[in-house]
Amino acid sequence: MPHVQGTGEGMNSRITPSQLKAIFIHAKQSAIDLFADPINAVMEKYNIDTSLRMAHFLAQIGHESGELRYREEIASGAAYEGRKDLGNTQKGDGRLFKGRGLIQLTGRANYAAYGNDIGIDLLAYPSLVATDESLCVGVAGWYWNRKGLNGYADADDIVTITKRINGGLNGIQERRRLLILAKEQLKS
Repeated sequence: MPHVQGTGEGMNSRITPSQLKAIFIHAKQSAIDLFADPINAVMEKYNIDTSLRMAHFLAQIGHESGELRYREEIASGAAYEGRKDLGNTQKGDGRLFKGRGLIQLTGRANYAAYGNDIGIDLLAYPSLVATDESLCVGVAGWYWNRKGLNGYADADDIVTITKRINGGLNGIQERRRLLILAKEQLKS
């Protein structure tokens, strides 16, 4: 069985495409090949650098993206219309700022904050979060870091991580299934 290369704090931890495929069994090989390097780059950037942190991160992005099958929420986004907690204050914001990226960034306020941090006007070009592979994965790491999820991953707390990403426990069983697969692939 393959093992992750370097699983200690601060080490250059990488996951191989074959490990990703073993975790994301429903993903097409083309998606695995497309996202393997960006996922590794984001994990390195945000210190998602232990087996446990990596496993939790992969489980969450795996669920949120349907195992790399979706870069954009299937729903129209109309349900987010007028949601002030997401910063959706202008007519059409719900649809315009629906969930995108491997972690499903949602809402005008989140798009503005991510765009500000990376220096791209995502309010003018929100679809970039879905169409640009680096941004699609990058937003997941950015959001993970912003919510302080490495500490919860260190504590193996999938419930709190899921609530911080999803707002509830939507898909918790699927997230657990992916976490088990990821832990198996990443054990040293």
